[in-house]
Amino acid sequence: MAGLTQHTALLIVQLDTGPDIRDITAELERIIRESGIREGTLAATVVGSTGSLTTIEYEPGVVADLKDAVERLAPRGAVYAHEEAWHDGNGHSHVQAALLGPSLHLPVREGCLRLGTWQQVVVINHDNRSRRRPIEVTVAGVR
Repeated sequence: MAGLTQHTALLIVQLDTGPDIRDITAELERIIRESGIREGTLAATVVGSTGSLTTIEYEPGVVADLKDAVERLAPRGAVYAHEEAWHDGNGHSHVQAALLGPSLHLPVREGCLRLGTWQQVVVINHDNRSRRRPIEVTVAGVR
């Protein structure tokens, strides 16, 4: 039986003012190839309290729908207690990111992410300014 191994990587993504959504599926697939792991799990976490990770069908309509939905859930310009303390205009950003969450665990099968035909991994910047988002990635499994 093959022993378990793990590979770590840091992915940096430049994102515009939020909500900005970018497909990172190809970069995650590259990290899996570099790891040499054939069967296992990929864990990814965006570092920062105003960023999130999720999966969607990355096409313009769904991207626009997701942007609209997060804006409806936690609209910019609403009253947030965070603003009372920090006055930085991004209370909505923290709430939006918390609702979607910072991390994902995805299966790796035969050296590839196991995703649906129309499913891609995306990183989202919710902040009211552009951000350079670090994403910590760990691939664990067998070669």
